[in-house]
Amino acid sequence: MTAAQSPLTVHQFTMRFSSTPRGARLARRLCGTRLDAWGIPYGSDAHDVLILVAAELCANAVRHGHLTGRDFHVLLTVDPATDTDTDTVRIEVTDTRGERIPRLPAPAPEDDPRDGGRGLLLVEALADRWGWTPRAGGGPGKTVWAECTAPRLT
Repeated sequence: MTAAQSPLTVHQFTMRFSSTPRGARLARRLCGTRLDAWGIPYGSDAHDVLILVAAELCANAVRHGHLTGRDFHVLLTVDPATDTDTDTVRIEVTDTRGERIPRLPAPAPEDDPRDGGRGLLLVEALADRWGWTPRAGGGPGKTVWAECTAPRLT
């Protein structure tokens, strides 16, 4: 190992999914499997938070970013910090609807019967950082991302 190499491993998982509820569910499950394999085990607080954030971003891609015949893309990375015992987990979800920019909704009253509309509020509360960028490479769409720190378990 040379001085420029890090002894810590960066993990990456990327896949395209059909822009359907079934595709969002599969994306969430595969992200959960990867996190577990990378040392963030099922049932841990970090795993539960990360999967909830991933599920919300994927559901939003299906609900608000869907175009018929177009998939959404997930990129999950775990990047170990070199100076702490934590990892930064980044979840990126790319869809093809660039004109629908993610915004936090106005708070709804407690007795509001609406179902939904609170996903980004959960992401805001659970993630250390989140945001969006135009789709890389000049294609149509956007990428919504969130980062969370997790204790290094491996």
